Amino acid sequence: MIPAMPASATTARQASVTALRFGRVAAMGAVTALILFAGVWGSWGTAQHVMLTKGREQGTIRVAHCSGDVCAGPFTPTSAGAEARRVDIARTVAVREGRTYDVVVKPGSAEVVRSGPAGVLYAWVPFGGALLLASVVVAGGLRSTRAAWVLAGAGAALLTVAFVSL
Repeated sequence: MIPAMPASATTARQASVTALRFGRVAAMGAVTALILFAGVWGSWGTAQHVMLTKGREQGTIRVAHCSGDVCAGPFTPTSAGAEARRVDIARTVAVREGRTYDVVVKPGSAEVVRSGPAGVLYAWVPFGGALLLASVVVAGGLRSTRAAWVLAGAGAALLTVAFVSL
């Protein structure tokens, strides 16, 4: 303590530093939670159809042709109650003309999503990206490098396994 500075000034300074530190941790924690929630939200739109298949139409699609960002082909059912018809699947780097894929039909539509391990991993790719982004916020904003490395490792592992499985 500086001799000319009263003791109450030091206590006030410590209180303000503590308040700023708490504010930073609270703000960066909220940003991290928002990023992770957005990743889960973005993934769940597809993941629910792939992971919760009970009662859904399951089968295979043989991709006949692709145009723009949609591919189409005949749907061959493998589950009870499913009917054969022409369906659409999103065109990704993993979907090629002439190949056959296991799929699940989205309820009330003619759109299908890939099923099985590859479909589950592909559905959770947005969450993998959110884990990578959250790791940067945790490292920089929260200054917690171990937690950041865990988040980054989990995100990188998820994205790598999804890439390899497709």
